[in-house]
Amino acid sequence: MKTKLTASLASFTLLLAGSAFADGAAIPKQTVNNELRARLPEKIRTEGKMISVNNGSFPPYEIVTGTKMEGASEDLANAIGQLLGIEIQHVTVGGLPAELTGINSDRYQFAIGPVGDFKSREEASDFVDWVQEFVVFAVQKDNPKAITSLDTACGNRIAVMSGGSAERVIQVQAEKCKTDGKKPIEIQSYTDQPSSILAVRSKRADAFFSSQAPLTYFVSQANGQLELTGVGQKNGFEDLYQGAVVQKGSDFGPLLRDAIQVLMDNGTYAAVMKKWGLENNMLKQAGINLGGQLPK
Repeated sequence: MKTKLTASLASFTLLLAGSAFADGAAIPKQTVNNELRARLPEKIRTEGKMISVNNGSFPPYEIVTGTKMEGASEDLANAIGQLLGIEIQHVTVGGLPAELTGINSDRYQFAIGPVGDFKSREEASDFVDWVQEFVVFAVQKDNPKAITSLDTACGNRIAVMSGGSAERVIQVQAEKCKTDGKKPIEIQSYTDQPSSILAVRSKRADAFFSSQAPLTYFVSQANGQLELTGVGQKNGFEDLYQGAVVQKGSDFGPLLRDAIQVLMDNGTYAAVMKKWGLENNMLKQAGINLGGQLPK
């Protein structure tokens, strides 16, 4: 069975958002890099803005409340905007497919993300990678269903993000459970992270399978109701990179990579990542299309 809930059902999850990891550290203000700015299309330089699209809260990267966004991605986007001498605005849509479609149809210039980078997705979009990630489970305290790996997910209700890479991995595992004669997985697909984590907190799902960084955040907000499992395992993935999304073949991809690299070299990127407790997800160098293959 697949279930989709609106973000409003999980709004309480984000009431304390923005304070779990953020220590109030100041992010260095950037001066305009004229060389990078000159590489922007004239229309964007004239209008003085770009639009980054997201598909809802993905703490601690993207914390969306109404029309306001904060988090590590917002801090990084602000710094990029300062470097380029423009304002980066944020728009929220429903689900990753709508996000990618909006970029490819010129409705939005990019998504700061981070979004999982895989070769299959690189066929339609380019990824400017600035994060290394891991995929784990968030479960109820004391892990009553003993979910510690993909194999132990058999017979349980697993929440995932609709259209995301974790959903694909769980679908593959669900078929493996059947082949191995084990109880099937009940896959619950949600359009946003808060709804997914709420399903576990309310015991409608046994686990949420997703990126370690946001799950660490949500566990910290759960008043001891949740814990992480499957940490330190591949869980169906190769080395996992995440990044910003731009149109395939766009000149903005290399420009964005170079802007992020400037922020890595001058310490701003590290300041942003440390502010939000993301030290273990840092890359030393930004790259384009570093992603690997999804399980088949």
